[in-house]
Amino acid sequence: MKNKIVLIGCGNVGMSYAYALLNQYSYVDELILIDLDKERIEGEAMDLNHCLSYSPSKVSVRVGDYLDCEDARIVVIAAGAAQEVGETRMDLIHKNSKIFKSIIGNVMSSGFDGIFLVATNPLDVMTYLTLKYSGLDSNRVIGSGTTLDTARLRYLISNKINICPKDIEAYVIGEHGDSEFVAWSNANIALTGIDFFLNEEAKNNIEEEVRNSAYEIIKRKGATYYGIGMCLVRITSAILEDKKIILPVSSYDKKNDVCISTPAIVDQNGVREKIYIPLNEIETEKIKNSIKVIKDAINSIE
Repeated sequence: MKNKIVLIGCGNVGMSYAYALLNQYSYVDELILIDLDKERIEGEAMDLNHCLSYSPSKVSVRVGDYLDCEDARIVVIAAGAAQEVGETRMDLIHKNSKIFKSIIGNVMSSGFDGIFLVATNPLDVMTYLTLKYSGLDSNRVIGSGTTLDTARLRYLISNKINICPKDIEAYVIGEHGDSEFVAWSNANIALTGIDFFLNEEAKNNIEEEVRNSAYEIIKRKGATYYGIGMCLVRITSAILEDKKIILPVSSYDKKNDVCISTPAIVDQNGVREKIYIPLNEIETEKIKNSIKVIKDAINSIE
């Protein structure tokens, strides 16, 4: 079976993903671009193909349509209204829920039987709608979740204590949004609790900076896209190479009937298993709040 990816939505996020894919990854055979602006994505496909002489990838990049989804391993959705200055991710909910109903219907009409990877905000709600609209098994619908928030967290910790971010075991969990939080009680470096390295003030400052990072970037440059592009490639590689790695993606929580981010094992079938890490009393209340925020948002659409 070919490693074919269809990318729906070729704005800043979608094209950052496509460019990162070509730069980092050699396991994709075909990348299909779908967007309402056909002329622009024809130019994007040309531009990406011109990179291949210097890329580790041999991928074929072309413009396509929804019929191309039939034999795709992964359909990545980055389509939807962008978050503007002053908007929260949840402010996008009514615009993007309508867009998604059409997109998912068109994809499933092709006979698609692969894995959805969702990057559109509000992320957890859009992941949930993708699951409901598609009717696929829950393991095959994945949102990028708090992978970017976790990457931001590890960068900020590493910058504070001068340790490689890859050696930091710490996660942002919950909603990819304002109710997200750091599970500090489980954070460690070299099996040593994070409190050995950071005091309460430092932890609070880092968590606040993580939560506000998107707003600060949007205020300065209008949008965030490089970070999420890299995160999507990481999830893509976990699926295509059956890596069985742990990533804080948004996936279905059957007990609460929401999609929400916890660490999860990602392999060739999507989310093999959600990992519900033990939380302290304060963190337990925070995860309950995140669940409520997401459920309220879903109910506002329904």
